Amino acid sequence: MYEEYTTQPLDRPGERRAGSPPPCRPAEVREAVTRAVSERCRATHTPCDAEALADVLLVASELTTNAMLHGGGITDFQVDVSGPGVRLSVSDRSDELPVVVEPADRQGRRRPGGHGWPIVCRLSRDIRVSDLPAGGKCITAVVPLP
Repeated sequence: MYEEYTTQPLDRPGERRAGSPPPCRPAEVREAVTRAVSERCRATHTPCDAEALADVLLVASELTTNAMLHGGGITDFQVDVSGPGVRLSVSDRSDELPVVVEPADRQGRRRPGGHGWPIVCRLSRDIRVSDLPAGGKCITAVVPLP
C-alpha cells in the first residue's frame, strides 16, 4: 500500500496541482502528516498509536523548521505512508548537509538550538540526504509505525 498526501487537493494520486505550493509551515506539515496517518489507520482498520504519531510529528516539525532556518525555505514536502512506516521528504534551497552542533561553545557556554538533527536521527529508521538537480537538497526520513 502506497499513499501520498499533501495539504492541497489532488487531481490524481501523487500529483500536486500545477502551481500549488507545498506546505510551508510546520503546522501545515503536521496537519498533512496527521491526516495521512489517520487515513491509513482507518483504511487498515488498525488503531493509531499516539506515541508513534507523536514521533512522526516531531520529526516532521524538525525537518521543516530546519529547512526554514538553515535551508532557505521549504521547496517541497511529501508524506508517504507505506508498510510499517511514514516516509517524510522535505526539500530546501541549500546544498549544505545537516550537522550536529555541539551544545556548548569553546568557553563552555551553552548555546540555544542544535537539537533538531539529533532528534531526527534518533527517531528515524532510515535517513537519506539527496542533492537536487536544480540545486538544494531533499532529506527523507522514515519513522516507524507499529
